Amino acid sequence: MDRNRIGYYASHEQFGPGELLEHVKAAESAGFHSVLSSEHFHPWSERQGESGFAWSWLGAAMHATKKMPFGVITAPGYRYHPAVVAHAAATLAVMFPGRFWVSIGSGELLNEGIIGERWPGRGERNDRLLQCAGVMRDLWAGESVTRDGPVRVERARLYTRPPEPPLLLAAANACSTAEWVGGWADGLITLAKPLCRLAEIIDLFRRGGGEGKPVYLKLDIAYGRDDEEALQGAHDQWRNMMVGGGLITELRTPREFDAAGEFVRDKDLQERFLISADLDRHIERLQEFLDLGIDRIYLHNVTNDQTAFIEDFGREVLPAVGR
Repeated sequence: MDRNRIGYYASHEQFGPGELLEHVKAAESAGFHSVLSSEHFHPWSERQGESGFAWSWLGAAMHATKKMPFGVITAPGYRYHPAVVAHAAATLAVMFPGRFWVSIGSGELLNEGIIGERWPGRGERNDRLLQCAGVMRDLWAGESVTRDGPVRVERARLYTRPPEPPLLLAAANACSTAEWVGGWADGLITLAKPLCRLAEIIDLFRRGGGEGKPVYLKLDIAYGRDDEEALQGAHDQWRNMMVGGGLITELRTPREFDAAGEFVRDKDLQERFLISADLDRHIERLQEFLDLGIDRIYLHNVTNDQTAFIEDFGREVLPAVGR
């Protein structure tokens, strides 16, 4: 395991692809270990106003950096047929050996609703997710794949494949889902939660079959060079993510998310994630998560000021954690 376990989160919803490429290059120079890319058709908010095509960008970003591993979270079975995801991932893994992994999840209506099909309930989406995982694995193994079911495949075969398939992680945030994916995924990626709940999710993943498999964490923070700047940035860019009750998977458009986030208070944001200019507080928080046995943390500074975040964390935070 690399000593530095802190990666950079590349948010296509907040930055255009050219600007985001510069952020990733700066993150590599600053000492960030790796990159996790979002993969959206729509942003979470009209204020964010971007949604570059992650699969095109990944090839450019991996070429522009020297050795950073990259990963992406995507939802096969809707916008993308699983054979298309397997094809794209295999090509990146061939071009950048050992540097690419993919995680799959059951998706959100915000992105997958554009194809105009009925949006299934959670159980049906999980069934489809498992079928997609099987299709992708069989294609990476060189098999000719035919499937019936929610996602149909007819005599598909990949001719360009890496010697070793990319890691296929699962994105899961609920305890029951984490235990279920432990039986078939190569690893788990989840979102930050109170330490006791996160520890429970990791334990259930291990008990479900995930013992010895990597666990990654996407950690939202808001950093600015003063607390007010950090809070204003969080409120402007990330307040829509405070919606609860499962709405995050059910709202269809950025405007619906904007309406849901209209009455979010600063207090709500501060209770959900760390908003601070104090680098020592960020160091302490990161170390708490690493001490749970997290293999890799992808830091997402939700404000628009990525330059100060990358510079200051590269200088002060990265050398102090995960050692």
